[in-house]
Amino acid sequence: MEVALAGLIGLFFSAAAYLLLSKAIIRMLLGVAILGNGVNLLIFTIGRLTAEVPPIVPAGEYFPLEGSANPLPQALILTAIVIGFALFSFLLVLGYRAYQELDADNTDNMRVAEPENAPRPPLSY
Repeated sequence: MEVALAGLIGLFFSAAAYLLLSKAIIRMLLGVAILGNGVNLLIFTIGRLTAEVPPIVPAGEYFPLEGSANPLPQALILTAIVIGFALFSFLLVLGYRAYQELDADNTDNMRVAEPENAPRPPLSY
């Protein structure tokens, strides 16, 4: 199962890299979301896939049962999901406002701060 998840993680990272290299803002946003999901899956896989024994400490004991799941990766993933959703929501609103103001989704057409006939920067120093 871990080999299949490793392949899925690689697929997520490659799809995210492909989408992030695009010039369209919406594809970049989807690339950020897929990258976040890939990182969450990576953290989950690094925490080892174990049996379905919940990490609950029985009454009168000081340690959880042997072979129980590690709660730390689960807590990290839950936090990362919330932060990733907030980041994606912020970027989505930012992209929408940029589209409204500049009337363009392509990053080449969004170069408002650069003068049109400006000299090119030097290629070497």
